[in-house]
Amino acid sequence: MLKVIFLFVCFLILSNHTQSQNRYPIIPYPNKLVEVEGEFEFKTNLTIDIPDAFKIEMETVGSIFKEEYFTNLIQSKSGNLVVRQNSALGKEAYKLTVTKDKILIEASSGTGCFYAIQTIRQLMKLTGKGSYQVPNCQIEDQPTFPWRAYMLDEARNFQGKEVVKKLLDQMGLLKMNIFHWHLTDDQGWRIEIKKYPLLTEVGAWRDSTQSRKLLFSDEKWRWVNDKKWDSSAKGGYYTQEDIREVVAYAAKRHIVIVPEIEMPGHAMAAITAYPWLLSSGEQIKVPTTFGIKDYAYNVANPKVYGFLEDVLKEVMQLFPGKIIHIGGDEVKYNSWKDSPYIKSLMEREGLKTYADVQIYFTNRISAFIEKSGFRMMGWNEIMGNVHVVQNELSNNKSAGKNEQDAKSKLAHGSIIHFWKGDSLLLVDALNKGYDVVNSKSVYTYLDYPIGRTSISKAYHFSPIPQGVDREQAIHILGLGCQMWGEVTPKAVDVFQYTFPRIVAYAEVGWTNEQNKNFDRFTGALVKMKKYWDKEGIYYLED
Repeated sequence: MLKVIFLFVCFLILSNHTQSQNRYPIIPYPNKLVEVEGEFEFKTNLTIDIPDAFKIEMETVGSIFKEEYFTNLIQSKSGNLVVRQNSALGKEAYKLTVTKDKILIEASSGTGCFYAIQTIRQLMKLTGKGSYQVPNCQIEDQPTFPWRAYMLDEARNFQGKEVVKKLLDQMGLLKMNIFHWHLTDDQGWRIEIKKYPLLTEVGAWRDSTQSRKLLFSDEKWRWVNDKKWDSSAKGGYYTQEDIREVVAYAAKRHIVIVPEIEMPGHAMAAITAYPWLLSSGEQIKVPTTFGIKDYAYNVANPKVYGFLEDVLKEVMQLFPGKIIHIGGDEVKYNSWKDSPYIKSLMEREGLKTYADVQIYFTNRISAFIEKSGFRMMGWNEIMGNVHVVQNELSNNKSAGKNEQDAKSKLAHGSIIHFWKGDSLLLVDALNKGYDVVNSKSVYTYLDYPIGRTSISKAYHFSPIPQGVDREQAIHILGLGCQMWGEVTPKAVDVFQYTFPRIVAYAEVGWTNEQNKNFDRFTGALVKMKKYWDKEGIYYLED
């Protein structure tokens, strides 16, 4: 009898826990939620009392409710959705109180108000009588990390602004606040630069593409170029008017866009357009294959700096977010080794290695970016002492190690975007006083198949490695998840690689470690998948 009673009690506890999960299916999960019995219910109209300071949120959220829920938000001083400005809260924080009679939102800024409404959207449940119910609760919430990013690589495969807007919509729902837009690389230049029209007239197009895939063999994952070719022309780019449109669209969802303009490597599309950017001046073409190429800008040529500064000036006019990502990863020094210009630069500036040459270049670019009121960000190779990518590619470990042993120091204001290497490299950046975004590839790269990086692996990623103390952790801004474009020629591919794992990264960035619960998360994911089905968003099952 005691055993029967014990099992019955366990059943009741589990049942109540499951009901609670189903009642509050919020992703990312709030950092403080008090459950309260009862529901707030409304039909096709919801009256809202909102301060003038939050008018933009009223406009944005009003269109979302009308299009997705067929609900009209009607402004009224006697509204049953009440928004109040509370200056004591942080910019992204909000309080949400739901009772039988009304919903109260408190926020210091439009950002907090917008996030509170995203929580309401996820709590809304359609009843059988054609009304919506929102469960009663008290929520006090704010993000764990200020940097919660999703990166889309369109240099490899151009998707277009409608796909980008759809992704921004989902980021807004998930309270992600940084859209990292990878706009230039070897295989394509995707942003109009009026002073250099050939960047898009020539550099935005290639005549065919070799497909690429990730294979698992001998207990290792390896990228391989497939024997399949798409012989149709591949390309496209954004006009500056397109860019302004997307930036404004993102801003209404409280998302900052950080553009990535690759330098000094991953630059073949630009060099194809303007061969004088290369030391040898040889004519090349936009590559049709993927992988790391041998070509890099001639960083000893003053004209190259003039070109890059001109490009960055136009980029800065388009992106008000005040951060420019310069890439800086996987630079192969082959095009520098036989260059008399590079040799002369090294002698004149006392640069001992090619990694020092890269840091010299990066610091010059950083100084220009900083002088312009922006901040520079780059992959962790910009520090010069990072993993031995060159070694792995050339199989010349001794030479590669010497090349990477830079003596120069990177400009202090740089943001280090950590993606590969031992976590000790991340800690080294923290010890040197740099801010860091943790995007360690084995946890956050979305081009890896779900068999390699499962949603569970994504969910249990922590941007703060073990052994990092509290003082150091302040300089870990957060995380980014990266949708590299080699394996995503079509929009459906982007969605299937992105979803559902982006949801896990959203919760990693927002929810405190002690408040995370994978079982609760997967329960809430069920409702999210139904929403994607309705919106026509393709996703992969784990």
